[in-house]
Amino acid sequence: MTALLEVEDLCKTYRAHGHEVAAASAVSFRLEEGGSLGIVGESGSGKTTTARMVVGLERPDSGRIVFRGQELSSRPRGRSERLERARAIQIVFQDPYLSLDPRVAVGAAVEQVVKLHTKLAGADRRRRVLDLLGQVGLGEREAGTLPRRLSGGQRQRVAIARALAVGPAVLVLDEAVSALDVSVQAQVLNLLTDIRELTGVGLLFISHDLAVVRYVCDEALVMRSGEVVERGSTAQLLSAPQHAYTRVLLDAIPRPA
Repeated sequence: MTALLEVEDLCKTYRAHGHEVAAASAVSFRLEEGGSLGIVGESGSGKTTTARMVVGLERPDSGRIVFRGQELSSRPRGRSERLERARAIQIVFQDPYLSLDPRVAVGAAVEQVVKLHTKLAGADRRRRVLDLLGQVGLGEREAGTLPRRLSGGQRQRVAIARALAVGPAVLVLDEAVSALDVSVQAQVLNLLTDIRELTGVGLLFISHDLAVVRYVCDEALVMRSGEVVERGSTAQLLSAPQHAYTRVLLDAIPRPA
């Protein structure tokens, strides 16, 4: 059975202080249609580099990225190829300001994406914008608001709505809740679960926190120093970790006093 997304032996090295550093070394995984996979590791583990290669923001040194059986080029060339990649895979960053223009009301920001990727116009396009904002728990009042007048959680919801405006099959979330308060984190995680059920989008969730990953991901893999050291169901990794590094990540999860 063809997977939604297959990553095979991705490698990426950088030069730092005269030495080569392996940011990703033979990273492989599968994401099934409508599935959810977490990539977990501390800063410098290679998880964000892997995510950026999947989206097309970084060029791998070697390896393959296959979307629904078709290999994607290491970096999209030309407008049509970039749009095609965007319709397949979208990314939401930790800081929503990376994708939101502070001078543009959030409804207009979402509408820009709808205009670029669909043929909708006029009332139909505005209706689609409100539908997208509604999916993430926002309404007409927020649509006319500038990003700086929204809370951090609301801005992240807008960033998710913009990503969904493309109609992607895969949504990559790179530390998308790590800057939010715990209560707001829970709201956004519940939102992502609901969106996955509603749209069937596959989630690739990048995080340093296993406790967060367990709420949205069926499966997870653990990265350290550019390598995958353990993989399995999220429940298995949480209850019976096999690798010492996974146990370190588990021990870092705050426990009730």
